[in-house]
Amino acid sequence: MGFQTEKMRTHLIFVVVLYLCGVSFSQGNRKECRRQLQENVNFPGSDIRNLFSPGAEHCQQLCTQHPSCLFWSGDFRQNNSHCFLKTSTSERPNRQRTVKGVTSGYSLKPCNPDPNPCLSKVYQNVDFPGADYNSLFTADYEECQRACTQDPSCQFFTFINENFTSAQYRYKCQLKFSWTVPTTPQLRLEAGLESGFSHSVQMSRHDDITECKTTLFPNTDIPGNDIQSLTAASPEHCHALCSAHPQCSYFSFTSDDFMCYLKNNSNEMEVQAKERVTSGIPARSCQLNNNWLNKRYEGVDFWGSDLDDLLAVDAEACQRTCTNFPGCQFFTYVTMKHRAIRHWHICYLKRVITMPSPPKVTKLANVVSGFSLRNCDPHTHTETASDSHV
Repeated sequence: MGFQTEKMRTHLIFVVVLYLCGVSFSQGNRKECRRQLQENVNFPGSDIRNLFSPGAEHCQQLCTQHPSCLFWSGDFRQNNSHCFLKTSTSERPNRQRTVKGVTSGYSLKPCNPDPNPCLSKVYQNVDFPGADYNSLFTADYEECQRACTQDPSCQFFTFINENFTSAQYRYKCQLKFSWTVPTTPQLRLEAGLESGFSHSVQMSRHDDITECKTTLFPNTDIPGNDIQSLTAASPEHCHALCSAHPQCSYFSFTSDDFMCYLKNNSNEMEVQAKERVTSGIPARSCQLNNNWLNKRYEGVDFWGSDLDDLLAVDAEACQRTCTNFPGCQFFTYVTMKHRAIRHWHICYLKRVITMPSPPKVTKLANVVSGFSLRNCDPHTHTETASDSHV
């Protein structure tokens, strides 16, 4: 019996090697890097998601970071500019039409893309409403963009210029937040699965090398004052999410359903005893302890957002693969304890969009919007978009 088990393991390893070689070979020959934009062209149908976007280059980056997107279309001249992310089993558009004003293109996944792209273009007469966490007055949009770039929490901004209709809002610079750290879309308990994160995930961008103190209160709830709820794998993961959000004063994590409740109240914090709930205080301007990223969570499924799948000998090998695989942020591995035999040893690699993404994009006269230049070469000049090309 022992001989048979060892023989099966040897055979599995052999199959894994062949499979990985096959995946690498087939992807390298099948997928072409296509950077060019197609003006006045629409790829109708095949939509998997639509997001707000101010322009074609930003839309292309959204498609690149979405795990399933292969191509996209958008009309960025209109109010409420949308970016339509698309895919197909043939890996190419099923249809193509000439439509004036629509721009289309392809994912940059085969092009070895920068995981943190530089978004240097600014958009005249375009507003990014919502997601504000701070505001100040600046002389011009360049100073507003510099303020955003220097604030680790700021991902994009809107500046109201001197010609705006309401005089009291002129020269106002609104700093805005979006997640740059992976937020797992859905977690659920399932026997025979093991999930975890890539070791390359960065949860803190602060230059300060001082290690943060992780303050957690076991079996404690902080009721009320919720500003956002999202899933998290552990109290430590919830702590990292709260620390990344500029308006999070404290948080509560419920282990029964993996929910992380971010809360805002800078005046007081009322706590009460509650089993299977962990609460805590965020850390600021320091390096987070990311030991929780190295853990693997048994009996937990990080459901959805599949980037790719392949065979792996065990969960540790799956985690190593995710760490080394471009774009992979987290994974789920199917062990031999899972009920579906045909899925044993499959390693599902996963990712979500973490580049700045405004919750809405609208046209508004005498405002300028854009993104932080944190990921840009300091010698690169900001590119300004005209009204007719946004």
